[in-house]
Amino acid sequence: MSDRGFIGVFDSGVGGLSVWREIARQLPHEDIIYLADQAHVPYGSRQLTEVRELSIGITRFLLGEGAKIIVIACNTASAAALRYLRRVFPDVPFVGMEPAVKPAVEQSSNGVVGVIATLATFQGELFASLVERYAGDTRVLTQVCPGLVEAVEAGALDTPKTEALLRECLTPLIEAGVDQLVLGCTHYPFLRPVIERVVGARVAVIDPAPAVARQAMRVLARRGLEADPSTGPGRRRGRAGSHVFYTSGDAAAFAGMIEWLLPSTGGDAKVRAVRWQEGCLETRV
Repeated sequence: MSDRGFIGVFDSGVGGLSVWREIARQLPHEDIIYLADQAHVPYGSRQLTEVRELSIGITRFLLGEGAKIIVIACNTASAAALRYLRRVFPDVPFVGMEPAVKPAVEQSSNGVVGVIATLATFQGELFASLVERYAGDTRVLTQVCPGLVEAVEAGALDTPKTEALLRECLTPLIEAGVDQLVLGCTHYPFLRPVIERVVGARVAVIDPAPAVARQAMRVLARRGLEADPSTGPGRRRGRAGSHVFYTSGDAAAFAGMIEWLLPSTGGDAKVRAVRWQEGCLETRV
């Protein structure tokens, strides 16, 4: 890993890999560690206080491994814990997820936009503040979509059951006339082809992951923490930064999901197992 540290990224499961993908694309010289807390997936069905405590434990683990910045690649954890983490770790730069309400409102031609996310995301202060700040006269319709996170975790991206779940979730928004659809959970971009098939060409689907990667880039630049492309063990002779993945679940299964969801890794993803022990994460031997 780089002597300046690495980018730490975490989510409850594989969903945050959609954010990892964008960070790796936009910041190819950076070393990245991704942690999937699959022992507790999904976060969306858990109490906000529990998600906050899990996020603290993960942050401590990533900092102990040498993280220079933490990207919370989970809308639920961002809603539950982002402000709290910034208070607990005031010297650590954090980048969180937020539903892309602002661009959806700006791009809407009929003043009706939809957001799909977990209940925990909608219950957080962050979402309410975004709507209050940016919605104006635009109607922002929300829809909870039970079962989608579990479908992605199981690898059921384009199955009749998953499409049925999406149709049930999205039909009220389609009938209400939304012309912008915000993906408010990092698992959902992996369902984008099916989502676009269900909503049709009249509805633009917005994935916030590219904007999150750009924000991480800005924060690193502002703090002078960018990796030097010419140095570091993972970048000799112009090679890209190194990538390591951790999971609190089944390491072999997670490696298989990475290979499937992120073919760019070439099946060579380094996956290590961690476990929870009295509120702390530790590597499994």
